[in-house]
Amino acid sequence: MIDEAATDFSQAAERSDLIVLATPVRVTETFIHKLADLSLKEHVIVTDVGSTKMQIVREAEQLTKRGVTFIGGHPMSGSHRSGVGAARPDLFQAMRYVLTPSAGTSSQKVTVLKEWLKGMEAEFVELTPERHDKLAATVSHLPRVVAATLVQQTRRASSDHAIAMELAAGGFRDTTRIASSNPPMWRDILLHNKDNILHLLDGFQNKLTSVEKMVEREDSTEILEYFQTIKAFRDSFSIPEQHANSGEHELLVKVPEGADAIARVSAVLGKAGINITAIDMVDEESAHGMLRIVFRTEVDRMKSIAHLENANVTCILDKTEKITVG
Repeated sequence: MIDEAATDFSQAAERSDLIVLATPVRVTETFIHKLADLSLKEHVIVTDVGSTKMQIVREAEQLTKRGVTFIGGHPMSGSHRSGVGAARPDLFQAMRYVLTPSAGTSSQKVTVLKEWLKGMEAEFVELTPERHDKLAATVSHLPRVVAATLVQQTRRASSDHAIAMELAAGGFRDTTRIASSNPPMWRDILLHNKDNILHLLDGFQNKLTSVEKMVEREDSTEILEYFQTIKAFRDSFSIPEQHANSGEHELLVKVPEGADAIARVSAVLGKAGINITAIDMVDEESAHGMLRIVFRTEVDRMKSIAHLENANVTCILDKTEKITVG
């Protein structure tokens, strides 16, 4: 909630106790330069929410040299959507919020910042800027590049075969959803974290070459072991729904085909006061009679299962959930 909108950045900054730079990383650098020329409060804390930290922290040295506390921040939350329309009150709840205080930052200042931010109910993690950027490149930045490249390849295929996108099923949709992220923001992130991303791209290309050679050799045993090893590793760690960056919690339900399927399920959930963000029929040939429902929270998703069960609607659940409905 915005209590007051400032029309003059300099005036607002000079009377603030906490300044949060919530802009794309390149724009954050511009605002840091502006702050360095202002008469800020003696005990002000400046932080940001950018997806890269090393370059921003280096730029912020012009603030710390003047005695201004700067603590880098990166809430690991959000989705492929951007802008005010993607805002929600529980956006940071139970999410990882990375802070990257410099070596000279007092622990007391870090505690003060956490107090300012505690209303978000996030889980704070402290990392060095260097470690943050390496980890972010691995779990966030490289996956965006890979997703975008997959979409680009499919786009080329669709120019020759118009039906290509009609054949793209749920796996393709889920894998490439993040390719819809804000383009200018991701341009800046790649340029800011260039070295880490280039290093990972080199390794990724080597992995693809290894897979290519396996296929060329038609080594069925090696290919099977490859997928088994990857599956075992992926299954060994569980990303709790509340920590998933997609911000979407999906449920498939089996319904009789017909125009009233969506209306029927919507009525059940609406009566229960459960909010949904999307609902549509899954149109893959193998899934006729399947309805896909997207919730904002895992709590809403789990509540919906109980209410749909009472309405004799069959829910298709992940095998690890150990819940049978229908």
